[in-house]
Amino acid sequence: MGKLKYLFILLICMACQDKNTMSITEYVKGASPDDQLIDVRTPQEFRAGHLPGAVNMDILQEGVLAQFQSLDKDKTVYVYCQKGGRSARASKFLDSLGYKTVDLLGGYSALPAKP
Repeated sequence: MGKLKYLFILLICMACQDKNTMSITEYVKGASPDDQLIDVRTPQEFRAGHLPGAVNMDILQEGVLAQFQSLDKDKTVYVYCQKGGRSARASKFLDSLGYKTVDLLGGYSALPAKP
């Protein structure tokens, strides 16, 4: 039973490491205008500043699922928020819908100079 328990814990850890992430500063350095870039903050936060080319899809709003479904599943979806919590949840949710996502770690607040 001990080996089975160890294998189960190992599989859980491997699943946790499977998540695709990148620092937001690294993303900004190599960003492409063709990227699917989603800002999951509130509209007020978005209006206060956002990455060029980002589309605002507030994860806290009721209609966000319909907005998510408009994304192209053949392209990677880059997701960010203010600090990283909401984007992690959105990325996980999009992954469950069959999208390939990259969660931009640190969020908008981690950028030294705002675009």
